[in-house]
Amino acid sequence: MKDAFGLPQSLLVLGGTSEVALATARRLIARRTRTVWLAGRPSPALDEAAESLRALGADVRTVGFDALDPDSHEAVLGKVFAEGDIDLVLLAFGILGDQAQDERAPVRAVRVAQTNYTGAVCAGLVAARALQTQGHGSLVVLSSVSGERARRADFIYGSSKAGLDAFAQGLGDALYGTGVHVMVVRPGSVHSPESPFATTPEAIATAIELGLRRRSETVWVPGLLRVVMSALRHTPRGLFRRLPVR
Repeated sequence: MKDAFGLPQSLLVLGGTSEVALATARRLIARRTRTVWLAGRPSPALDEAAESLRALGADVRTVGFDALDPDSHEAVLGKVFAEGDIDLVLLAFGILGDQAQDERAPVRAVRVAQTNYTGAVCAGLVAARALQTQGHGSLVVLSSVSGERARRADFIYGSSKAGLDAFAQGLGDALYGTGVHVMVVRPGSVHSPESPFATTPEAIATAIELGLRRRSETVWVPGLLRVVMSALRHTPRGLFRRLPVR
């Protein structure tokens, strides 16, 4: 069960090699988390991630999970929840793709959409039902500021995150009052340090912890993005095309 500050004893990460997810797991282990499940495609990277968290004193287990195989999600997540209650599910998988290449190869674009949106919808619904059945828990969904408004530079990735963000918001409304808390996290770019609103996995982990303590429904990282994106969202398209946000 969560402690008085809303922090979890047990954590399930969907996307077990995600830099943000692992930074969050490290931060939560330093606070109170003792059991961690890392769900992802079996690989040396997944094993190394598990070992790095075990070194911090947590009981860490891995389970095979593929976002592109939605038919397996119920069985995989059911296995985890059958082992005991999960206080926090962190939905952290996703791929950036390559905008230029994906425009020329639509099948590649579809893979981005299927991973970031279709796979997340299935896994999110399965996890939400499991949390609701046990009567408590939080689902944290890693969205992106890219989903707030389509940009020429990454509209394929951004559109997949826009769909995920809308889904997670709706899911949060559907679960309101059930004892299950849904929190959407909208970070700036982690992989473009030159961006004025770049962030780091550690900064996102800090924001997630604070959001859990406050039972926030939406978290922006950095926080100033809330104001910036509110302005950009209402900027006329003709003007938006001329802005240096591409």
